[in-house]
Amino acid sequence: MSSDKIALSYSRSRGIFLVLTAAILWGVSGTVAQFLFQRSGFSPEWLVVIRLLISGIILLMLARLKEKKNIVDIWKNKKDMLSLLLFSILGMLAVQYTYFAAINSSNAATATILQYLAPVMITCYIAIRFKKIPTYKELLAVALALVGTFLLVTHGNINELSITGWALFWGLGSAFALAFYTLQPQNLLKKWGSTLVVGWGMLIGGISFSFINPPWEFQGHWSISSYFAVIFIVIFGTLIAFYCYLESLKYITASETSLLASVEPLSAAVLSVIWLKVEFGVVDWIGSLCIIFTIVILSIAKNKDESLS
Repeated sequence: MSSDKIALSYSRSRGIFLVLTAAILWGVSGTVAQFLFQRSGFSPEWLVVIRLLISGIILLMLARLKEKKNIVDIWKNKKDMLSLLLFSILGMLAVQYTYFAAINSSNAATATILQYLAPVMITCYIAIRFKKIPTYKELLAVALALVGTFLLVTHGNINELSITGWALFWGLGSAFALAFYTLQPQNLLKKWGSTLVVGWGMLIGGISFSFINPPWEFQGHWSISSYFAVIFIVIFGTLIAFYCYLESLKYITASETSLLASVEPLSAAVLSVIWLKVEFGVVDWIGSLCIIFTIVILSIAKNKDESLS
């Protein structure tokens, strides 16, 4: 094997390792958040504010010190400023809060799996927005997503929900917010870079939500385990996971990255069952796998489109 092929193989392996690390850390952090809500009495509102404020400040420091960027230049363009505000409130803050609220109303496994309906929503939006007829693979993905959601929220009984109405509301809201979060800031990311945009998005989202739930208004019970849980969510579940995900894009394609990131709901489900003893029956696993398969199908289809373009 030539040195070029060895280098390419190493780069690809590194990219796969990085994105899997990010996905697992995200999945684990959701389960850790469930522990804080249901075992330590923490509120989703407080955890969202703290996570956004601390992570936003650190990311902006990285953009300034490591990437040598002038972090205030983005505010000098009116169009970029308005776009950033929309992303911060309706994207970053919305996706963080709805996800944690869904966990608080159900569990990390269900919340994460429902959030991963976002790729299906994006596919439907693009088909309507650009009047593009969906491919048979996209239609199959949508059908699988609907079946998976039905099984997850009803256990196959159409007359009764297996999760609360609020859990379903926040879970679907999280998927919509994630779809907006993915689509809306594309021009900002190309122009200013992800570290700067996401850093400002987190900080603005945290400051905005502070008017609703100030960071000093805390409820819950502090213990050694809860301290470590908060640190894990902020450092590992946010900063390190975000860094690994972005770094992976240097070595593998965006489609491959989104495909491998489907490990997140699987890791959240497995850890919830093992650690927090969440009841997850056969129907739940079938519904979850249906939704995860939609990500696989859509990612493979997108990857083929990119290779042909």
